[in-house]
Amino acid sequence: MLAQENKQIAQKWFKAFNEKNLEDLLLLYDENAQHYSPKLKIKNPETNGLIKGKDLLRNWWQDTFNRLPSLNYEVKNIIADEEHVFMEYTRHVKAEQDLLVGEVLQIKNGLIIFSRVYHG
Repeated sequence: MLAQENKQIAQKWFKAFNEKNLEDLLLLYDENAQHYSPKLKIKNPETNGLIKGKDLLRNWWQDTFNRLPSLNYEVKNIIADEEHVFMEYTRHVKAEQDLLVGEVLQIKNGLIIFSRVYHG
């Protein structure tokens, strides 16, 4: 049952992200959630790719949505268990090469506490 609920969190995540609905996206995260991304490491090297807390998540994604209005994630696969969700998707941005992405969500008490992005 918990694995199915976690899979639904991932589905809500994709919907909010692709609609660029920042508030719905942030509702899925714990206040102290952490997020790691290679893109974050490149754009903000001082973070070493890791940010902590909803305020920094909000800033990161708002900047991303502003810079990349055509950004869209195409879901390829979602695998969930009681604590984690693995999401495989293709990142589409106009005038950029598509990028295969794997992302792991660690979930506790129905909220994402840690997300890690891996690029292929």
